[in-house]
Amino acid sequence: MRALWYGALGFGLVNIPIKIYSATQDSDLDLDMLDKNDHSHIRFQRVNEKTGKEVNWENIVKAYDYEGQVVVLDQKDFEQASAEKTDLIEIVEFIDDKEVNSMYYEAPYYLEPQKAGTKAYLLLRKALEETKMCGLCTFILRNKEHLGLIKSVGDALILNRIRFAEEIRDPSQLNLPVKNEVKATEVKMAVALIKQLSAKFDISKYKDNYTINLLKVIKAKAKGKKMETPKMRVTVNKSKDLMAQLQESLNSTLKKAS
Repeated sequence: MRALWYGALGFGLVNIPIKIYSATQDSDLDLDMLDKNDHSHIRFQRVNEKTGKEVNWENIVKAYDYEGQVVVLDQKDFEQASAEKTDLIEIVEFIDDKEVNSMYYEAPYYLEPQKAGTKAYLLLRKALEETKMCGLCTFILRNKEHLGLIKSVGDALILNRIRFAEEIRDPSQLNLPVKNEVKATEVKMAVALIKQLSAKFDISKYKDNYTINLLKVIKAKAKGKKMETPKMRVTVNKSKDLMAQLQESLNSTLKKAS
């Protein structure tokens, strides 16, 4: 893996020299866009909407529509807004990660100690394990300040980049049910169904089947073979009675288990 960032992780007066690595990779296939007539690659052009002519990169500027006024920004404006560059990830407080809504999680990174930081890295990892807490931190990545949570996971410290509160939309704009129209017996049966379907989480059981199947189609097509297109299965429940649907669900899961 290639390091994205070199610096230090600080908590209190302890500084741990570290490297940051992306903890994820894209499972999608890298597809090319071609002209269907001659299979030539498609090139995207930056075209002026008035003249229809292509515009070179050096003639393109960024702007923001502020209350109907177009404000053009230059490099100096971006530099003024950029966070002060620092090579320190600073833990500002320790919190229980159960208090953090999963909606805030954005992207995970691995933290690896540099040679001089091995002992302090181990110290922080063990302390987080023992307290079952995580470190809320701030850090600069690509000129922008981010929030993050540092957790101990196995042998590694994981930095989860999280969103700011203003990045989460207010659900009050949704048309959500408020009046309680659910019967106690229906809730009881729904709880029974949840318990019946409960299992220990094992992410390895789940694969990106679309990408796997798409690669099979590509290989077959390359060899001149044809594959059958799967038919969409439509599930129709004749009963509109909620209790009847729940009972049928419980019965079907019992049959599968046996």
